[in-house]
Formats: sequence, C-alpha cells, structure tokens
Amino acid sequence: MKIHPSAIISKDAKIASDVEIGPFCVVESGVTMESGCRLLPRVVIKKGVTLGENNIIHEGAVLGGIPQHTHLSGEIGGVIIGSGNTFRENATVHCAMYPDKCTRIGDNNFLMVNSHVAHDCVIGNHTILTNNTMLAGHVLVEDRAFISGGVAVHQFCRIGMFAMVGGTSLVVHDVPPFVTVDGGTSLVVGLNSIGLRRAGVPSKEIRKIREAYDVLYASVRPWEVILSELREKFTEGLASHFAVFLEGSSRGFVQERRKSGKSLKLVRTEEAPQNTGLHIQSEDSDDQALKAI
Repeated sequence: MKIHPSAIISKDAKIASDVEIGPFCVVESGVTMESGCRLLPRVVIKKGVTLGENNIIHEGAVLGGIPQHTHLSGEIGGVIIGSGNTFRENATVHCAMYPDKCTRIGDNNFLMVNSHVAHDCVIGNHTILTNNTMLAGHVLVEDRAFISGGVAVHQFCRIGMFAMVGGTSLVVHDVPPFVTVDGGTSLVVGLNSIGLRRAGVPSKEIRKIREAYDVLYASVRPWEVILSELREKFTEGLASHFAVFLEGSSRGFVQERRKSGKSLKLVRTEEAPQNTGLHIQSEDSDDQALKAI
C-alpha cells in the first residue's frame, strides 16, 4: 500500500494492499476500497463509501458527503461504487438519506470536473457526466447516457439508456432512451444515432429504434394508445426498452421540438451588389420580402 505521510486514514477503513493514496487525502472509518484504486491529492472518502476495483479519484473530489436536505433524521445511508470509474477534480457524490439505502454508481463511468451526484441517485454503466452536471436527489441515469456540461436534472427524473442531453439543458421530465435533447430548448430533437453507432449497435437495430421513436413522437395521441402500440410492435431488442422505460414514468417525458413551417431565409435582390442587399423572405411566401436593415 502506497500512502503519502500527510494523508489521514482511519484504522477502521478496509483498504486493499495495492491502493495508492496521495497527499492530504482523508479516508474515514467504514470505508472499503478494493484493489487498484488511486486517490490523488486532497481527496475525501467519507464514512459509508464502498469503492470497487480500479477507481481513480482526482484532486478535491468528495465521495460520501452528507445529503443536502433540510429534513435529515439522524443516521444516513451510504454510497456503493463499482469498478473502473473516473472522478475528476471536485466531483461530489452524496450518501443516501436513510440508513437502509445507498446512492449507487455502476462500472466504467466518467464523472468530469465539478459534476454532482445527489443523495439516492442511481447511475448505470459507461455513462459520462460532463463538467458542472448537477443531478438532484433520486435521479436515475441508465447505461451509456451522455449528459453534457451545465445540465441540471430535477429530482426523481430519469435519463434513459444511450440518451444524449445537450449542454445547459434543464431536465424536469424523464428523458426517453436513445434520444438527443437540445441544449438550447431542452426538447428532444431526434435519435442519438451517433452514440448508437459508436457503441456498435447494428444498423438493423437502429432502424427498429427509429420506428419506435416515430410511434412515440409522430403524432399527438392518447398516452395509453402510444404505450400499447410500443408494447405490441416492439417485443424484443433495444427498441422494446421504450415501453419498459416509459411505463415507469411518474413525471412524464420530454417532448419533441417541432419545426416551424414559417422559418425565414435570406435571399438576394437582383439589383443589389454581390455583398449587400440581403432580404429576409418567408418560406411560405414567394412574393413578399422584408428588407434587412
């Protein structure tokens, strides 16, 4: 075990023999760290945290902090973290609110600078939480979801597998699996096709996912009708997860951003010089134009 002399390690912590702990780290009692873990300087691992193998925690990260809640009732829960995760500088993960519960993070996740995972969250495997991502309490993030910088996720919301949430989005409803959420509007703008291809999902499977997406967003219909069609048409493969995920929704799901039929485009007037004379013309009107100032 390689421990810097300035580190403060509780004698009641259970630490594997090859763990590396850098300068000014604090490891409290009741902590378990398995083989291959590395703590860079100034990391704090608090009581009740269990770390699997080969986790790397960078400078200033705090794992196992007390929940930020005004109604704590004495004892709190813990944090269970799998293997192969990376926590970058100043990332924070808080314990569950009650002693019989745990905040859970799976395997091979990447939590970037200043990302925050609140009490009772559950994060799957191979997810990415980019800089300044903020997950409120009881949030679920499924496998291979990508949450961009500055995203705020409301408590009890869920992010589906392979979803891509754009930067600075405000998520107040569930994000269905496989979709892309636009950071400017916080609305769905299609499938996360790039993420699916990069993960090696076959083209045939992606086509099925697109068909299920069209059932969900193609028209305004009663929710029961949409859910029934998803169940009947997509009984296997990744596309079947739409129905599974949406059946568990208690907050509703993020709607699709609809394209306007009256968007504006720039056109040139015949008498204008090449680099000037731009006009703005509506796509649904060939005869009327508004002169640009």
